[in-house]
Amino acid sequence: MQNPSSTLVDLETKFWQSMVDQETDVTLDLLCEPALMVSAHGAMKFDHAGYRKMADHGSMVVNSFELNDMEIIFPNDSTAILSYRVRQGVAPRGKGATTEQEMNDTSTWVKTEHGWRCAMHTETPINAH
Repeated sequence: MQNPSSTLVDLETKFWQSMVDQETDVTLDLLCEPALMVSAHGAMKFDHAGYRKMADHGSMVVNSFELNDMEIIFPNDSTAILSYRVRQGVAPRGKGATTEQEMNDTSTWVKTEHGWRCAMHTETPINAH
């Protein structure tokens, strides 16, 4: 049986891969409803229908990712907070021009009756100096 940290790293990786593969149903199965996100675009709360709209019709798509420097804490048995660096490739939907971005991300996962689900995700651009 996997330890909780390995399980959470696997789930975070699965979440990212489902975005790259544009498998919205896989992503939704990993999200709380509602969930929160904070990014350069602001703070938002969304339900599954709202996420599906963003994932299936948003102007940008994620087409690659690399997770590094993963740190995990468990404030209690049913909460995990992951922080890490990600190098992500994003492109306008339907176009091939990929832009590489580096971000500092966090994800908060909660253990539910259906397993671990992501309740909140944040991303902060890493400024290149």
